[in-house]
Amino acid sequence: MPDNDIELPDAGGVTWSLCIRDHSGMPLAWVSPDASLRTASVGKVLLLLETARAISAGELSPDEPLTRSLDEWVGDSGLWHTLSIETLPLVDVAALVGALSDNLATNVLLRRVGLAEVAARATALGLRATALHDRVRDDRTAEHPATLSTGSAGELSALAHRIATGTATGPDSDRRVRQWLSANVDQSMVGLPLVDQAGIDPIAHHDSLDLEPALWNKTGTDAGVRADVGTLTVSGRTVSWAAIANWEPAVGTSLEHLTVWSVLRGMRLVGDHVLRLATS
Repeated sequence: MPDNDIELPDAGGVTWSLCIRDHSGMPLAWVSPDASLRTASVGKVLLLLETARAISAGELSPDEPLTRSLDEWVGDSGLWHTLSIETLPLVDVAALVGALSDNLATNVLLRRVGLAEVAARATALGLRATALHDRVRDDRTAEHPATLSTGSAGELSALAHRIATGTATGPDSDRRVRQWLSANVDQSMVGLPLVDQAGIDPIAHHDSLDLEPALWNKTGTDAGVRADVGTLTVSGRTVSWAAIANWEPAVGTSLEHLTVWSVLRGMRLVGDHVLRLATS
């Protein structure tokens, strides 16, 4: 494994998929990069890509009003479900998805953009192991897709590199996606060492996309899932990563707490490695 001194914690029952790429997109470190795992909210990146592409193509208006409905209502992550306003411009709905992984905003935006269109975009991008399978649901039954999204670290790190270089859906639309994701407030995983050691404000770094160091990323959290995908740019050098951990959850037990702690420790070791590569 080239340049790989990452020793991920040996937590029993945890499956990792990891890939880190340099400025050229070449893989520098990896662990089971082709394994397709559950990625929770990371699949929302595909929705944002198709949204941004459609805006740039004139197929969607950024000012189009989108109104939430009761059948799209979900709690958990996000802000819109706590607000009184019923209608927001499309571009603000997308911003909520990027910054807060807002579940209600995701469902409203997905209704407008279309799951089939998101799937077609993933196919056009050459993705085989990575997909957004469904809307967000409070309860997932046998009649629904088994999980919100799946992906491999190999594909997702390559996709992050393409978004960073403007070669995913185009320079303007990819920049829009980077702007949305640069406002991400969840820096609990790979991002923690980056904001801690690189002088990046963990909750106010979205205005510095043209400044360095620059960070954008998307995280995913669910029972038995932690995932983080993004890029860090320092002194003109961009490092892209995708880190995914899956395990069989034992919610409410001390074993689950230990597993989550171990996985988050592993994510932060990945962040340390990303920072070293970006600054070396």
